[in-house]
Amino acid sequence: MIRAVTQADAAQICAIYNHYIESSVISFELTPVSVDQMLLRIEQIEALGLPWLVAMDGEQIMGYAYATTWKTRFAYRFSVEITVYLAQQGTAKGVGSALYHALFEALETKQVHAVVACIALPNPQSVALHEKFGMRKVGHFEEVGEKFNRWLDVGYWQVNLPRNKSKGD
Repeated sequence: MIRAVTQADAAQICAIYNHYIESSVISFELTPVSVDQMLLRIEQIEALGLPWLVAMDGEQIMGYAYATTWKTRFAYRFSVEITVYLAQQGTAKGVGSALYHALFEALETKQVHAVVACIALPNPQSVALHEKFGMRKVGHFEEVGEKFNRWLDVGYWQVNLPRNKSKGD
């Protein structure tokens, strides 16, 4: 089941995200996030009117996905950046696809035109997921991050959503 995030989800989301912080180069953060910090992040996304979704298996969060502002300058107001993180038991089971399907559906109801994703490279699973949703690689930055004593590249993927005529475009 996919549903909107609640504040009660913050601890499970932290557990999922902190795994990536502590053991991978997928996140460029170095310090685990506290529940209070995650609550603030959830509140900030909600205040923007953008979707933050969780995939549930009973009471267990199997993954989450959300959209946030791409850049803060006014001209970027129709562009968002998306991300998805999966619990270890949620990988390779279609959870990421289910989350992105619901996230893209939600974004199509908003005044969103460009959807961007930043992927730490190499990451063939994430690349495949994003390309499954029509995203294409539009940029590659070499050695822009350093974690665990290694230089890391990032790639940017993008898709433009069809114009939503019901929004008065």
